[in-house]
Amino acid sequence: MSDDGLELRSTITCPICGHQATETMPTNACQYFYDCTGCGAILRPKAGDCCVFCSYATMPCPPIQESGAKSCCG
Repeated sequence: MSDDGLELRSTITCPICGHQATETMPTNACQYFYDCTGCGAILRPKAGDCCVFCSYATMPCPPIQESGAKSCCG
């Protein structure tokens, strides 16, 4: 957890192979792509989500946690 109460670690689950990995989320940018270390698939956000963490992980990205909005990026 960061000093401002945001959870920066999140476990992302590949929707293709089910592989899980705990990653540190960026605080200054949306992460649009994620390479699954299980099957090699390149994950992209689901329609309406701002990043792969909001689509496939246990915690939404830090900007969403902070604002409570549905999207953090333009």
